[in-house]
Amino acid sequence: MASARSHKDSGSLRRAGRTIGHALHTPFTVSARRIRKATHAHGAGESGLGKLIELHAVNGAGDVMITIALASTVFFSVPTDEARGRVALYLAITMAPFALLAPVIGPLLDHLPHGRRAAMACAMLARAVLALTMSGAIATGSLELYPAALGVLVCSKAYGVVRSAVVPRLLPPRFSLVRANSRITLAGLLATGVAAPIGAGLHTIGPTWPLYGACVIFTGGAVLAFTLPHKVDSSKGERKAQLVTPHGVLSPRPEPKRNDKARGREKNGEKRPGLRSVGPSVLNGLQANTAHRALSGFLIFFLAFLLREHPLGGQSAAVSLGIAGAAAGAGNALGTAVGAWLRARAPEVIVASMLALALGVAVLAALFFSTATIAALSATAGFTQALSKLSLDAMIQRDVPEEVRTSAFARSETVLQMAWVVGGGIGIALPLNGVLGMWVAAGLLTLGAATSVRGLLSGPRRGSPHPRVA
Repeated sequence: MASARSHKDSGSLRRAGRTIGHALHTPFTVSARRIRKATHAHGAGESGLGKLIELHAVNGAGDVMITIALASTVFFSVPTDEARGRVALYLAITMAPFALLAPVIGPLLDHLPHGRRAAMACAMLARAVLALTMSGAIATGSLELYPAALGVLVCSKAYGVVRSAVVPRLLPPRFSLVRANSRITLAGLLATGVAAPIGAGLHTIGPTWPLYGACVIFTGGAVLAFTLPHKVDSSKGERKAQLVTPHGVLSPRPEPKRNDKARGREKNGEKRPGLRSVGPSVLNGLQANTAHRALSGFLIFFLAFLLREHPLGGQSAAVSLGIAGAAAGAGNALGTAVGAWLRARAPEVIVASMLALALGVAVLAALFFSTATIAALSATAGFTQALSKLSLDAMIQRDVPEEVRTSAFARSETVLQMAWVVGGGIGIALPLNGVLGMWVAAGLLTLGAATSVRGLLSGPRRGSPHPRVA
């Protein structure tokens, strides 16, 4: 009888254990199913775009973990004057070499058309290893932190370039590139928002713990990269493109070999697909986006130091930085959502309008410097950068022949990352005067408008030789 009671008790314990396990497991499985349903909707699952969306979310979560670790070590842990010197050193050791390496990234990745999944996986795995290296440098105070941070930066940008080149090959039927990029960007933003408080919680345990978290996340991302479809590694129909030519427009590199179909077109008088014939819209759109990206880098570094030294409206430095960061993030998310809704039907007009909007708000921030105008400029910068970038993507999809489109994306991403570096350098070097900083921000946008707006607004009137709507 005692054994029967014991068997009954053990059965009750097993049922209770299963109930508790099911209760703990269900929220994660339900959340995973909902995430998978969202990322794989509208044919994205069948085409492989859903996998890329999930991979980019993992990338965003890992990047924010490293950002939290670096910010707490380089910026928040020391007085303002010393922090400025540390960030200047960080820029000199990481950003300056990256500015030299960035032009090499695109051409280097052009030689890996059959290894794009491996390239993204290597970028993830390298950052996982470098995160561990940085954790050891933080613990010992070693200067290894800076070259490791440079490696993380280069790997992050290399991943971004490859990702942009991969997107056109994963589009579902009747799915525009601007819509695909909107989904990818939103996934990255949502993952960043989820991972940021987790990283902050890990930092309360110890300054190296966010880096341990980043190592785990990037290792998972390396595995996830190989789940992308095999067509990602196909280079069928592709040719390499150049952004800078003596004529100032995009042009393809010549191919040493031509197939019979290409020879037949030439015999019939048809020109081989090239980028010289697309008109100046893509180049003008890239110039406008360069101004937006330079503004982003400038505001990140300039406001970080300005608001720490001179908080807004009597608030603490942390609250002031939080206001600016939250405004920028909200603006970026809104711009991405609006871009998907507009479908970029008039991308040239959208890009020109975004430059005018950002410039107007920057001038207002300079004339009426306050908490409200700083928040407004941060939100506007995030909104206009997101919407302008999506419109540039639409112009590349519409005007650039498919044979050279992936290479054009790689080159454009490299140029935009270099612009961010230049803007960040200006922000770190500028005196901490709020009004002066806002006028400098307006100057960056004015320069972009002067070089691109006229060409953008005249582009739609001239028409495009490839009028496919994105």
